[in-house]
Amino acid sequence: MANIIKFPVTPTKFGFKRVKKSKRDPESLGQMNLFSSAKAKILTLTPQMSLFEEALLRDERGEPEAEGFYLKAIEAGDNAADAYCNLGIIESQKGDTAKAFDSFTQSLKLEPRHFESHYNLGNLYFDINDLRLAKMHYELALTIDPNFANGYFNLGLVQTMLENYPNAISLLRHYRSLVAEDEGVKADDLLSTLRRSLNATS
Repeated sequence: MANIIKFPVTPTKFGFKRVKKSKRDPESLGQMNLFSSAKAKILTLTPQMSLFEEALLRDERGEPEAEGFYLKAIEAGDNAADAYCNLGIIESQKGDTAKAFDSFTQSLKLEPRHFESHYNLGNLYFDINDLRLAKMHYELALTIDPNFANGYFNLGLVQTMLENYPNAISLLRHYRSLVAEDEGVKADDLLSTLRRSLNATS
């Protein structure tokens, strides 16, 4: 009978992904572009941050007021799905998993294909060892953004823990193809161990 190689240490997954800036232009949200005319005159105005941008700035600085600004952004309808997503990360970091789950799902209610919320839900489910739901959310995130390398790495870890080694190897190889050589090293030890494990069972 073949010996199954035990993984001495489970590699650390990549963490949460914050929405950095709204990627949506007004036309993608169903609003007309008021400046499409060739004769339009452009006025220089003093830039003013939106509530979401103010929240994000405070969040990136680690300021506790960020949470309140995200809530104000949600109330004002200013990138509400993004604000819920980033709020979920703050709640998770504070250890309030239930509120984090609620925030990510509120984001998905507003925008069912919200990439960061699916990915972050995958991380939350991974953390509570619900690998089936972690796998589902990572896969959904990757259907939305198939070039997001960290998603393949985390999904590869899930497949490793589910003992689906061929899929894990394929995902980790794909991760390596998407990142720089020095970043890909993170997957090398795991790939080597997975290959040895497959050889031991064949």
